[in-house]
Amino acid sequence: MTANRFWRLEAHPHGNDFSAAFALKNETIPSIEDGEVLIKVDYLSMDAGTRMWITPRTDGYQPPLPLQSKMVGLCLGRITLSRAEGFAPGDFVRCFGQWADYAVVTPATSGLTKLDEDIADLREHFGTLGMNAWTAYAGLVDVAKIQPGETVLVSAAAGATGSLACQIARNLGCRVIGIAGGPEKCRYLVEELGCDRAIDYKADDVEAELAKIEGGINAYFDNVGGPILDAVLPNMAHYGRIAICGLVATYDQEGPSIGPARFDQILMRRLTITGFFIPDFLDRCTSYLPKLRQWMEEGKLVVRFDETKGLEHTLDAYARMLSGRNIGKVIVDIR
Repeated sequence: MTANRFWRLEAHPHGNDFSAAFALKNETIPSIEDGEVLIKVDYLSMDAGTRMWITPRTDGYQPPLPLQSKMVGLCLGRITLSRAEGFAPGDFVRCFGQWADYAVVTPATSGLTKLDEDIADLREHFGTLGMNAWTAYAGLVDVAKIQPGETVLVSAAAGATGSLACQIARNLGCRVIGIAGGPEKCRYLVEELGCDRAIDYKADDVEAELAKIEGGINAYFDNVGGPILDAVLPNMAHYGRIAICGLVATYDQEGPSIGPARFDQILMRRLTITGFFIPDFLDRCTSYLPKLRQWMEEGKLVVRFDETKGLEHTLDAYARMLSGRNIGKVIVDIR
């Protein structure tokens, strides 16, 4: 291939219509400078957190991506050229790189990591051994501090991070309840992931269903915020803990978010609420891997891949993930 295709951010999107916000462009394969590597990208990860990067908001956890720049996300691929110490052509790596056939990255700023290849499915570096699993583990163990026998609630439970959080909580001896949209997802949570119960937010009165939980919710892993959080707050157990790692219900909202409407319940139930992002825990993530890999090899931690073929179809995959039309981890195969 003599050309490099890449997605460029042209405008800030409205809702989940990305066709006018991005353009697929072509260039010659980029050259690299000292300290950089060139990666032939195999897979792209579609992650809800990147939705904040393409808004004009400056109050997020990192600055917005400038217009007319290449879109960035998590990548898996193989180094083809290297001018960075410690990395060589042929290394299989994961990093934050461009949505492109070839990504140019600097190790220190991209999280460039060499990966083991002694697993049957290399996509697991986006799944049970990747950042979604790290996020689930950190949120449950380090933030929410779940204990065996507790009741753990997970929102967006059929998504990449949520499905892994459900299984990790189950593996650690908790009663697990997942919130998801639609009967297919709810069946998946109970029949395949081993959740004790699933609540369909599209069909059920979520607050009424949560009120039936004897003893209340000890820990809530929140991926969505918004009305679901309002339904959860009055149904938390006293001294309950909430780990917030996503606010997908408001990522496409223009202007500041409003709420929660049931803020009073934080005081009444003496709740602890902590927001976190996995970059806050990167120094611990390697310590999570032995347990995650053990569960994976024992079949106790699985992820379903929702895979789209072709860089040109990336926006379809991205919109599907953000609108909740997926089960499991959404990725794009651009090999």
